[in-house]
Formats: sequence, structure tokens, C-alpha cells
Amino acid sequence: MPIVASSPTLAPFQHVRFCLHYPAECKSEARGLDRVDMNAGISDLLKRVNHNINAAINPKVKNYGSDLRDGWTIAPESGDCNDYAVTKRHDLIESGLPAKALRLSVVETASGTGHLVLVVATTTGDIVMDNLTDAIRPWNSTSYRWLKIQSSTDARFWYEIKDPAIEANASQLHRKIRLANR
Repeated sequence: MPIVASSPTLAPFQHVRFCLHYPAECKSEARGLDRVDMNAGISDLLKRVNHNINAAINPKVKNYGSDLRDGWTIAPESGDCNDYAVTKRHDLIESGLPAKALRLSVVETASGTGHLVLVVATTTGDIVMDNLTDAIRPWNSTSYRWLKIQSSTDARFWYEIKDPAIEANASQLHRKIRLANR
């Protein structure tokens, strides 16, 4: 099942700063594939990149305070979830995958912490590359609350994500109301 984007929303402030520092990472991609054809080679590439970057970057809590010293960085020695996600996206684009199929996404963990992951849109569904695990899994099998996702056509823009649980509950409620009004 693919992630369903709804209305436009503000990009994370640090993403705006990232785009100013790395403009090539945020260029529009109106053409090209918006899904990767999942096969053994692509699966191996995703697993390798996820594992290698998770191992290469030492975890570090960053301070995104008003002094603006910390920002999202590609391939730092140490960094937070943002650095892992943008590095994975960068490396996969360098490996030939289409930028339109590689979207950053803001989620909330079970503990209520904000977190950034990379979503890869494939022909078999949207999957997540995450610095918290080497396992690459479908987005809807995570315990995350999905908040916003980068546009596939313009990497500078972001959209809210429709929560499938809320959508299902709303659909059930509408069905009950229709039945009650018969």
C-alpha cells in the first residue's frame, strides 16, 4: 500500500536550510520514474546502503536551537536521524535510483519523538530505510505515526500524510451513519 499524501504543508525548517546548503539535493524532478522496480538487485542495493550508512555514522544528538549551528549533513562522521536519511537518499540517487522515488518523511516514534526516515516507493509498495534498524520494511508495518512526506515531483515541497487508521475509522463511521439513516 502506498503512502497517501493529502494537503501541502510546511517543509521542516532544517530541510529548507539543507536545500540552501545542498541545492542539487532539492531540485525538481518532473520527469522520470516515481517508483523503483523492485527486484533482487534493487533489494540488495537498498539493504547494503541502509546497513553501510547505519554503520558509518555515529549516533549523535544535535541541537537545532536558535544559534543554527547544527544542520542536516550528507555523510558526517556523527549525526542524527536526519543525517542518516539524507545520506541514504543521496547515495541511492548516486547509484542511479530516481529521486522521485526517494522521499524523506517525518514520523513520530512510539515514545513521541520526532524522527526522519527515507521512504522508497517501489512497485511492491512503499518501504522504509531507517537508522534505528537494518530491517527495511513496509511503511505501514512500522509503529510510527506518519506526519509529513516530501513531494515526489519537487523535493523542496512537503505534504501531510493521510493516517490510514483515521481514514478507516472515518469510513466505518460514515457507513454506520448511512445505515442508521435508512
